[in-house]
Amino acid sequence: MDTNHRMKPASPARRAFVLAAVCLAALCMPLSFTGPAIAIPAIAAELHGSPLALAWITNAFMLSFGGCLMVAGALADRYGRKRVFLLGMGVFSAAALALAAAPSIALLDVLRAIQGLGCAMALSSGLAALAQEFDGPARARAFSLIGTAFGVGLAFGPFLAGTLITHTGWRAIFVATAAAGLAALLAAARAMRESRDPQAQGVDWPGALTFTGALSLFTYGLLQAPHKGWDSAASLGLFGAAALLLAAFIRVERRAARPMLDLSLFRLPAFAGVQLLAAAPAFSFVVLLVLLPARFIGIEGYSALEAGRMMIALSAPMLVLPVLAGMAAQRLAAAHICASGLLLAAGGLLWLSTCAPGQPSVSLLGPLLLIGCGISLPWGLMDGLAISVVPVERAGMAAGIFNTTRVAGEGLALAIVSALLGTFTVAALGGIAGIGAEQAALAAPFLALGELRHAGALLPQAGAAELAQTYGAAFRHLLYVLASITTASALLILAFLRHPANAADAARGTAALPACKAPN
Repeated sequence: MDTNHRMKPASPARRAFVLAAVCLAALCMPLSFTGPAIAIPAIAAELHGSPLALAWITNAFMLSFGGCLMVAGALADRYGRKRVFLLGMGVFSAAALALAAAPSIALLDVLRAIQGLGCAMALSSGLAALAQEFDGPARARAFSLIGTAFGVGLAFGPFLAGTLITHTGWRAIFVATAAAGLAALLAAARAMRESRDPQAQGVDWPGALTFTGALSLFTYGLLQAPHKGWDSAASLGLFGAAALLLAAFIRVERRAARPMLDLSLFRLPAFAGVQLLAAAPAFSFVVLLVLLPARFIGIEGYSALEAGRMMIALSAPMLVLPVLAGMAAQRLAAAHICASGLLLAAGGLLWLSTCAPGQPSVSLLGPLLLIGCGISLPWGLMDGLAISVVPVERAGMAAGIFNTTRVAGEGLALAIVSALLGTFTVAALGGIAGIGAEQAALAAPFLALGELRHAGALLPQAGAAELAQTYGAAFRHLLYVLASITTASALLILAFLRHPANAADAARGTAALPACKAPN
């Protein structure tokens, strides 16, 4: 039984402050993701850096965030959700302030990883604390508001970033996220009650290290593969080492009496379906938050502010539809809502593939809105489903596993999509007369990042218009792949989430099995 269940019920005002603190923490994540994506061209102009170093501005945050969520959830269950939340928001805010003064791209990448660690601690502990404060329909409404907070950050993060870059500079983006983090810290310090899982054991450090190591090596291998070559010794070595660490992680978790990741839960179709649901939006929506600003600014020639305005069309549905999806789930099956939304997003991706660079900006609004509407439907249900399929006393682990799957999936999706776009760009450049394989491999990473001028300097025989159309062809093929992945995810989720309501009882029985026998 969770210690929080023995406390007196919190007053409505106190619970409102707790909800506000967790919503602000949830807001910090998309702000920290979308803002720097808009700022990459401005950062590159001031601090310079290779395409790989610039890619780590986003990937360092996502990798650290995703790799540390399960450990953070375990720490929150053992040492207290409020304590871990306050520490996480403190680390996040301090790193954000340091980022505002970063003098080099290398230090900026390191600080982004630290920022991701703080965000992981705050979000996993905050969601677990929220699960203890609310029950039944109130919990569903609370988690729908978390989805709305994400939506606010996604919808207005690019616009805010564009405005700050235009009028103040890119460093102000990190000051803004630090302010949001400090506000969350103060609200939680006042209202959040301490709670923990009395049955929680020590942190599974072997599992944490092998998981994070496998994720890091695989991501690094994906990012450098288009430049080094997929069959190069460096790429094969990184992928091989990642596979070995993943095998070690599975072995460690199977032998642990209280593992960080209870693999037995994946025997439950609903639990597996929730994890797939967590990762699905990465390929249909999240990657576009990075790819589209690069296209708008670097290829289409938009300003940072104009690019931020265009991104509102993609993310604005997050402001309303997650809450409506939560209300609709009282009458309709969650699986049907989620699958329908993903299929709408897949249709939007195919529609977007028909929009070549150089077309009027208004032609992009329809597909962007359709993608945003489609992905908003499952977005409002995911967090609540993640908690509902396990016993409440294991809420910290459930939040950690779910958010690890979501954020690690987003980080991997970014790396995979970046690698695919780079590979498609190399192939498309190879079709231009006079461009050799070595030249194409050298210029493709810059062109894939939207650095049209830099790519043009490396390829003087190709004009800017020709390079833009080459990028458009590569982007179109990438959208075909994303639409296919999204459609397949919708069908699998429909199959796995048939009976989520019974999953918590099954999870309680499954989770108890390892305690009945000694580990091998």
